[in-house]
Amino acid sequence: MKHREAFRSCRNSMIAGIAVAAYFAALCPCRAAAQTLAAAPPMGWNSWNHFHRTIDDKTVRAQADAMVSTGMRDAGYIYVNIDDTWQGERDAQGNMQANSKFPDMKDLADYVHSKGLKIGIYSSPGAKTCAGYEGSLGHEEQDAATYAKWGFDYLKYDLCGLRTELKAAPTPEAAHKMMVDAYIKMRDALHKTGRPIVYSLCQYGNDAVWRWGTDVGGNLWRTTGDINDHYARMVEIGFSQAGLARFAGPGHWNDPDMLEVGNGGMTSDEYRQHMSLWVILAAPLLAGNDLTSMTAETTAMLTNHEVIAIDQDRLGQQGDRVSAEGPLEIWEKQLADGSKAVGVFNRHATALSIPVDFKQLGFRKSVRVRDIWQAKDLGSMKDSYTVTVPPHGVVLLRVK
Repeated sequence: MKHREAFRSCRNSMIAGIAVAAYFAALCPCRAAAQTLAAAPPMGWNSWNHFHRTIDDKTVRAQADAMVSTGMRDAGYIYVNIDDTWQGERDAQGNMQANSKFPDMKDLADYVHSKGLKIGIYSSPGAKTCAGYEGSLGHEEQDAATYAKWGFDYLKYDLCGLRTELKAAPTPEAAHKMMVDAYIKMRDALHKTGRPIVYSLCQYGNDAVWRWGTDVGGNLWRTTGDINDHYARMVEIGFSQAGLARFAGPGHWNDPDMLEVGNGGMTSDEYRQHMSLWVILAAPLLAGNDLTSMTAETTAMLTNHEVIAIDQDRLGQQGDRVSAEGPLEIWEKQLADGSKAVGVFNRHATALSIPVDFKQLGFRKSVRVRDIWQAKDLGSMKDSYTVTVPPHGVVLLRVK
């Protein structure tokens, strides 16, 4: 009631639209901050996919160096994120310490910042993390303050360590409340530090997190289980994102997990399909390979500016599926300039042709078409375009 009365007051006083927006931002400063902090899907690198438990200070510095030398930073990849296994023990006051692999977290953060990059860290709302290291349960404010003091810019908060407690909850409703409360507690702790820290909820899509992730302060939330470097797992995760577009936007993004591009388990066509689907999904682009040993092809794939522009488009609209015919799917993403990114996907093990119906995509007149991966303008077209897509491949178009 109080909010409705305040709104009427604003309206009756003919306050400008921007002032009304500012009023509601004040009612929910966490959401307003989130929209500013992650206006586009975060881009960067994460240690887990390639390095797992072997990650250490030296490796993080080397990855930061490579992000600069390979052009990754200039392409938009700015977060260097340390995943699980960095944690040591707590001191007598309960303050978190890093283990011997990370002798000076503040110095490491300063080094990454000196490269024009930002740095991320990992924890869990449970007593232990997935790998059995110290979690944040009961120490949320202390840990958030420690991350801020060290200079961290991003937190991946992994539900894994709280699973035992969730299973012991008397009802599904009680388990849901426990999970939501845990994420709110860290949200508030991060906000209290005064430092802008991207908040990544890693809880595998439990309880349809896309419906409430924004309310607990999430800038991004995992919508699936873990990805791995196999084609079958990548397509299972990626194509399951149909229907989630309305929950994403500036400051709050659906996250189908990190990129596997360059790790060696898929073909070049499969990696292009992976990258193409993720950018149409407006997904966070967190590389998961060893940046110090990339092939020229991997570097070119990850830094393709036309592909990245689709993901980072200022409209901030996630794409969705338009049609499916067996292993053939067409997805589209509306872009700010009025054009559409169109992904033509073939999940079959042989090449297949598929017609792209421009009317189905909302175009009533002739269109101009560009093949993004081929960097080739295809000219003006009307009605439809039939394209042959390689096995496990993609044709990524920009249609205007």
